[in-house]
Order: sequence, then C-alpha cells, then structure tokens
Amino acid sequence: MSMLPGLINAQDNMHGFIRNVGQGLVTDAVAELLAVYNEEINLSMGAFVEKQTEQFKVRYLLPGGGRLQVMGRQAPAAAFKRYGYYDVAFPLRQYGVEISGGRVDLAYTTVAEMDAHIDAILTADMNTMRERLLVSIFENDNLAYTDEYHGAITVTRLANGDGTLFPPVLGSEDEADDDHYLNAGYNVAGIAAGQNPAVTLRNEISEHFGGVGTRGRNFVYFHGADQTAYLAAIAGYNALSDQYITAGNDTAVVNGLPNVPGRIHGRGWGCWLSEWDGWIPDTYGLMVLLDVAAPLIMRVDPKETGLNSGLQMVARDINHPLERMSFERRFGFGCGNRLSAAIMLVTDGGTYLVPGAYAE
Repeated sequence: MSMLPGLINAQDNMHGFIRNVGQGLVTDAVAELLAVYNEEINLSMGAFVEKQTEQFKVRYLLPGGGRLQVMGRQAPAAAFKRYGYYDVAFPLRQYGVEISGGRVDLAYTTVAEMDAHIDAILTADMNTMRERLLVSIFENDNLAYTDEYHGAITVTRLANGDGTLFPPVLGSEDEADDDHYLNAGYNVAGIAAGQNPAVTLRNEISEHFGGVGTRGRNFVYFHGADQTAYLAAIAGYNALSDQYITAGNDTAVVNGLPNVPGRIHGRGWGCWLSEWDGWIPDTYGLMVLLDVAAPLIMRVDPKETGLNSGLQMVARDINHPLERMSFERRFGFGCGNRLSAAIMLVTDGGTYLVPGAYAE
C-alpha cells in the first residue's frame, strides 16, 4: 500500500473516516506522496531515459570523424571542427484519471479506502509510463506528429534505416545509415551458441561505441520467459546465485547487478540477462548499453507555464477537495541516442515486425 496512513498519522486506518482526519491534511499528504513517487519513477526509468527536456525538437550532435592532417614544421594545420548531426523531436500528450463522489460517499470513505484509491492511481500511472516507453522503443516507423503549438514534427525511433548518417562504426571512417530492428532468422527453440540473440544485439550496439570492452560492459538483454532456458543452456552463461546460498570456492559468483526492470537471472557473453516477462513479448529481445546515453528523451512542459512535470493532483475544489480529485500527467517520449539500444524478433520470418501491443 502507499504511505498515506503514515503521512496523516492514521492509526486505525481500516475504520477511521477521512472526514475525521481533515480534508486539508489528506490532500497535503497526497501531494507529498506524489512528490516521492515521481522521484522514484524517474529513477526507475534510468536505463531507457537519458533526461527530460522542455524542447519539442533538438539537434543531436555527433562526434564526426576523419584524421589528423599532415603538417610541415612552419605552416599551421587547417581549421577543423566536429561535424554531423541528426534532428529528433518529442511528442507531448496528456493522461489522467479522476476520483469523484458526493458528500455521502465522502462521509463513508475510510483512510484505508482512500489509500487503496491512491495505490490504484499510482499503478495506472506506472503502467502508462511503461507502455509508452516501450512503444517508443519497439515501434520502428518514425511518427508524424502534429504538435498543438509547433505544428508538424517527426518523432524518431532507434536507428531504423531512414537515411540518417551515423558516426563510423569500428573498422570504418565513413558515416553510414544503420538499422537496429533485426530479425533473428531462427525461432526461440533454435537459440544456441551459434544463434544467440544477445550476442548479435550486443555486437550491433558495440560497433558504435568502441567494442565490447576487455572485461565486459553494462549491456542488458531484456527478454520474455520463453527464452530463459535456451539462453541458460549456452556455454558462457553464469547463473545469478540465490541470496540464501553460499557459493563454493570453485563457483563463479555474479555481482555488481545493475538497477533495471525485470528479473536478472544471469550474465553471459558480456551481457546481463533480464527476464522482463509480461512486458517484453514472447519472441522479442531488447538490448540496451547502460554505459552511454540512454535511447529516449522525455518531453515535459516548460516551467514558465506553471505546469509541473510528473503525476500531479489538479483541478481541486478548495472547499471540498476530496469530492473531486483529478490526477494528470503530461509527457512524451522520443529517441535521442538512436544507437544505444537494439531489438530482435526471434523468428525465422526474415523481417522485423512491431509487436501488436506496442504498435503506434
């Protein structure tokens, strides 16, 4: 349950009526609870969201490439600067829910009931945030979006073969387009040492960021429960030990777990393996590199508007605040770093298809 009873110091919250506590105290406590919740939800999205922005469109600068110039002893080198960029944009949508009731309903509302209402709202908000986040990653077609104040903009996805030139990959000095939405060419039952989606996606991302590293990097492979047993059967997989079991002297122990969604069940081939069942659809895998800027940027309202970011309690009746409590959030996701994540559909169908739950 939420922290509401503790914030209003309600001892017998199962039978104590809200009207006896005081409406003002309850609404202040709800506002305090939302502040804590918003901070926690922002931290939980760190693997996927680089930052918040008030801008609807930005120019994402790239480091460029090239070589140093051959110089004589006297003449200076020609002027040089970094080059390369691509434009990214972000939608801004409004979501909300409302609790309302008359004076009789309010009279019979207990602290426990109000606590349950708030819990339901927080769960709904969390589900909405997670769903919109995954839509922004799994959808591979750029979105033509009409912004209410800025007109038509294009919301970009991960690298999707749309003609954008990205910095040279390892072994090359030429900018090139890329596509991070892949099809495995084999089914889940075919996952094996030579057909490992985690390794393929790791390599797809690492070529843009200096390789896999000498001692491994913070790659995280998110997948459904359908892939777990097959991944665990491949050589190089190290299972996460049970916290209640002490490993022996000759047993590899996995440590340094990242704070990411799902159930991390092991590490292998330089990747953390997280079973995020229920949110990652069967036959799909998502790889993210945590060591670089996360793929998404979250748009919020400018502070000058007075519209605060996060889940907010709004439109309250000053005299009867609990008879109509509206909760709203305004936000939108778009890809900024289009190279730090990649997705694979583990089928033999030949092309990537967007999962039905995350199509836009």
